[in-house]
Amino acid sequence: MIRPLAALAFALAAAQAQAQAGSLPPRGCDRPAQVTAAQQDHLLRFAAAVRDALSSSGSPAALIARSGTDLSRFGLRYSHAAVALADGLDMPWAVRQLYYACAEGRPRLFDQGLAGFVLGSDDADLGYVSLLLLPADAATALARATLDKPLALGLLNARYSANAYPFSTHYQNCNQWVAELLAAALTGSADRAEAQAWLRTEGYAPEPVRVSPWLLLAGRFVPWLHFDDHPLEQLDAGDVQTSLPASLEAFALRRWPEARRIELCHGPQGIVLREGGAPLAPGCVPREGDRVTALD
Repeated sequence: MIRPLAALAFALAAAQAQAQAGSLPPRGCDRPAQVTAAQQDHLLRFAAAVRDALSSSGSPAALIARSGTDLSRFGLRYSHAAVALADGLDMPWAVRQLYYACAEGRPRLFDQGLAGFVLGSDDADLGYVSLLLLPADAATALARATLDKPLALGLLNARYSANAYPFSTHYQNCNQWVAELLAAALTGSADRAEAQAWLRTEGYAPEPVRVSPWLLLAGRFVPWLHFDDHPLEQLDAGDVQTSLPASLEAFALRRWPEARRIELCHGPQGIVLREGGAPLAPGCVPREGDRVTALD
């Protein structure tokens, strides 16, 4: 059981991570990102390494996730998922995503280059990106659906909640939009309820986050945090189930065991790339077999 103050911290941190997802400085309800010239250079080189990994894949699309607010004490590395596209947006390998426009109090679709996507992380000195490359047929279907703007917008819910329950159409968060877009790509249906029903039938089951009753208090103060869509029995048990990047990856890897997972990070020892295997180590510490590129 997470301690009460930690539970509240998780709620606020998760909400902050979702709210800033995809936004450019200034970040509305979050402080503007401050980076030095050296940090910006490292981040741009990291974005170039991510682009190189995508370009060499030969895939038209990839599921992409980045670290944001530090949630490592809760066992969470990634907070924000999106779809990276080889072509069709303003530049090669740009990202289409849902983000919450704080000033407007509403979610929007937002297209962004990889550099801006990487710069959205809170920590300019340490960050992670995960890429999941689906088999050719699935990747082609995902690219087609993501570029179909009426479809992508049709799946967008005007009511946003950072902790949206994955099997309710009342709210939506950025990762849930990606999950429903993937379902629409594979089924051809643009109906959110049908997408959620398909996901549940196919075994999509985000791991609940264990919290204390104090988490419910956060919903009274954070405008993008809600609980009225969650089953009461889960809340009474201290479980909050919501879509996270790890949920999307786990579902996709079960459905397509042949999918390629590439993880990259930047840290004190440079840029580290690993394909397959265990997740990268905390602190971006390379291990045998990792590809390391110096930054200094």
